Amino acid sequence: MPYDPDDYLSRHFQTSGIDLTQKVDELINLTVPSGSPNLALYREMLITVVRMAQADRNRWDAKIMLQTLREMEHAFSVLEQFKRRRKVTVFGSARTPEGHPIYTLARQLGAELAKRDLMVITGAGGGIMAAAHEGAGLENSLGLNITLPFEQHANTTVDGTEHLLSFHFFFVRKLFFVKEADALVLCPGGFGTLDEALEVLTLIQTGKSPVVPVVLLDEPDGSYWEDAIGFLHEQLERNRYILPSDMNLMRLVRNADEAAAEIAQFYRNYHSSRWLKNSFVIRMNHPLSEKSLGQVQEQFADLCLEGDFSQQAYSESERDEPEFSDLIRLAFRFNGRDHGRLRELIDFINLPQHWAIKA
Repeated sequence: MPYDPDDYLSRHFQTSGIDLTQKVDELINLTVPSGSPNLALYREMLITVVRMAQADRNRWDAKIMLQTLREMEHAFSVLEQFKRRRKVTVFGSARTPEGHPIYTLARQLGAELAKRDLMVITGAGGGIMAAAHEGAGLENSLGLNITLPFEQHANTTVDGTEHLLSFHFFFVRKLFFVKEADALVLCPGGFGTLDEALEVLTLIQTGKSPVVPVVLLDEPDGSYWEDAIGFLHEQLERNRYILPSDMNLMRLVRNADEAAAEIAQFYRNYHSSRWLKNSFVIRMNHPLSEKSLGQVQEQFADLCLEGDFSQQAYSESERDEPEFSDLIRLAFRFNGRDHGRLRELIDFINLPQHWAIKA
């Protein structure tokens, strides 16, 4: 959603006759590059820290805030060099031994993703994480490790390289697993794998994270994800805890090539999406034909709060992302609720027969 300043944080305040707002503004003017569109954001960050200092929170609260800011700033800095590459986060058990069919499958997955110039993000540990990185190779790997009180080593592919980031807090690490992911692949695993699967699906279902491919990968005769999907149908969908269309947010595949192809197909025409005030915008590489746009109006009308779908060019309201100015937009008043149906719309626009100009 678009950024709105927090008046509570921005309000004028003074302490002991010192105008702290003025001091913050002076610091901002000394440090932020002229014309930065983020000036107001940096200002509120500083005001937030100053307000915490005014309240003089307990030491544990202050240390949490400091560590969180440090980890996030460092991660942003390191990941900047990879920001133009699409990335796939791979989850699975750290206990999967070499030689296991799932280990072999994960290694094949890493290789298939690398062939398509996709980077592989894992937790940098052993098992599935090591296998995916082995297949992808260092240049196509990113490891997000967790610092633990007992001995913890990154896998040999990323250990000791600039492709490895270490985090103290699990929640910060989790943020980057999802934030950096243009797709997610989940192999069989334990509590942690199931936790990641359900968290990712919840974030997409609620609109807190963009719709991306969520691929459940298992061996040809495996039943791990098939059983899990059966539970979701039987207990969640039938009891109406989720919408039937929410099941569209995940896809079960049986081999590495199929997993990579599923991700590639998702980005065949669809590029990205964003909110512009009350309008939801899907960026596309190819415009839809007039006939296909009419089909969208008819088949996906339930996604609109009001009005119709429209195709439009880049506008000044997106001046913060000029690098996407050449992409055509499909804009509508999205209800913000049915992201499973939104995935169906994305599948529709990805089919070449619906494009005005065939690739």
